[in-house]
Amino acid sequence: MTLAPWHGEAWSKLAARARSGNFAHALLIVGPEGVGARAFAEQATALLLCECNGEEPCGECRSCRLFALRSQRDPEETRPDGGLAQPDGHPGHPDVRFVGYVLNEKSSPKKMYTELVVEQIRDLSAWLALPPQFGRAQVALIEPADALTTAAANALLKTLEEPGAGRHLILVSSQPARLSATIRSRCQRIDLRLPALDQAQAWLAAQGVDVKTAQAALVASGGNPGLALIWVQSGGLALRDAVAADLRGLCTGKTTPVEVANRWCKAEPESRLWFAAALAWDEAQAQARGGAGPLALTSRTDFTKLSTWFDRANRARAQLRSPLRTELILLDVLSEVRAF
Repeated sequence: MTLAPWHGEAWSKLAARARSGNFAHALLIVGPEGVGARAFAEQATALLLCECNGEEPCGECRSCRLFALRSQRDPEETRPDGGLAQPDGHPGHPDVRFVGYVLNEKSSPKKMYTELVVEQIRDLSAWLALPPQFGRAQVALIEPADALTTAAANALLKTLEEPGAGRHLILVSSQPARLSATIRSRCQRIDLRLPALDQAQAWLAAQGVDVKTAQAALVASGGNPGLALIWVQSGGLALRDAVAADLRGLCTGKTTPVEVANRWCKAEPESRLWFAAALAWDEAQAQARGGAGPLALTSRTDFTKLSTWFDRANRARAQLRSPLRTELILLDVLSEVRAF
């Protein structure tokens, strides 16, 4: 497991706390999607379990080997956007739990929950009440923590308020404001920042991305190299262009909200909303500077309208996790685009 180069400072501080015996009972690792918060959390988990007490997991002891031994459940657990809930699988170490999106065994047909539910946290609390099998520590990694239902968050709060010796909770969130202030206050927070542009470009080059493509991807991702790489590899830049074309079509009346909502509903609605929100924000920033934005709107638009719609689109992304019909959520938010 290799950390991104921009994690160095945050990791050094965390390792120093571990050496001094001040590793918090609960960590909240915060960073935008793609910055590597999950990888950082897994590295922290491995450090807690490693038997060598170094600044990094040794990778060779029994605990490290078991932690690296991974498997996916059958059927695979997936996120609402279709990606794997546990990208590298669940670890084979008996003193680790990864808590994420799981299958709703009660549904017919069976399908994935779109939130982290209270039953998961109750099961986790019962597990944490047991002694660790290796006698060192028990660690639970919860990601995305901002997907906890209200009931699940309340159940987690009880565990946070009564920490057991050697029990650690590591929460990962790209939207920490969705967590209750009470939960946030009981966690030691680690913020992972985006790297400088030159560092991001160098990292993408090391991943085999050519300079021109890297520059375009970094502009589209707001300087986030992790997202930039994902989009380069998955065709995300083409999807962004398609979303921009749809928004321009709505603004000019060449297409209708119903047509766009039906199209978005069929493939990657959450990703499309993410791109739409980012495009609206970039357009607002460009117009505020007196320049042309990615939507290439021909008329000057009220900055407040674009900023407000940015927030509205992000709220719609969160609503996709609810039982509401996807096409209705999309139609509602897309109907407001004409107000631009």
